[in-house]
Amino acid sequence: MPRQITAFSNPLVKQVRGLREKKNRRAEGLFMAEGLRILTEALEAGHVPRILFFGAGTRHPLLDALIAATEGAGGEAIETNADILHKLSGKENPQVVLGVYEAFPTDLEALDRSSADLWIVAQALRDPGNLGTILRTGDAVGAGGLILVDDCVDPFSVEAVRASMGALFTQRIAAAGWESFVRWLRSGEGELIGTSLHTDQDYQQPRYRKPAFILVGNEAQGLPEAYERECDTLVKIPMLGKADSLNAAVATAVTAYEVINQWRRG
Repeated sequence: MPRQITAFSNPLVKQVRGLREKKNRRAEGLFMAEGLRILTEALEAGHVPRILFFGAGTRHPLLDALIAATEGAGGEAIETNADILHKLSGKENPQVVLGVYEAFPTDLEALDRSSADLWIVAQALRDPGNLGTILRTGDAVGAGGLILVDDCVDPFSVEAVRASMGALFTQRIAAAGWESFVRWLRSGEGELIGTSLHTDQDYQQPRYRKPAFILVGNEAQGLPEAYERECDTLVKIPMLGKADSLNAAVATAVTAYEVINQWRRG
């Protein structure tokens, strides 16, 4: 049976609010996700909240299913008010449902590259909105997951989780330094496709092989020169206007759809 919390001073409220900070997420091994749709998609993917907050008076069959799953797994469902939800999420108009989840393991060695033909690799990505959008793209194209290389933004930040619109729960996530990633990649099959401004090869020119790993660089700097040299092929998306490049997440989506469309055409 859900209990009620309405006091800002409640220790659990303070603990969960602290998950907006990266150091606390790492220390606790927890992160937050918001919204009935996202939490329902997480549940369908097998992820049950450890703690579930929902607004007083909120009733919906999907919420009932979340409450039952949370309590059935030994978690806690808590009815609260809009002020508490605002304090937890930091949004002026918070969602009426908020879940606290255990962070996923991000060990690269645990990835099974044979489980998908396409993977996305992001190097030194800094913007949580881009990371979330790339996760959504990965879900849309049926990628196996996202591999974060070097110092990337935290995929479990409130902003990244929000931007992923639930794809965080459907995509595998791994993190590694560049050298570790290269060793892992070269230990098996896989074509590394780098997106770069330092090539004349149009992104539609190569015939992409399976499995394919699309590598996108930092939003401002792109890929380091040494990283580009490691790629099996470098491709460039033609820019017909005044801009010199696309947003990192958009470039990832354009390239990913070219790869899978080639495969779809056989």
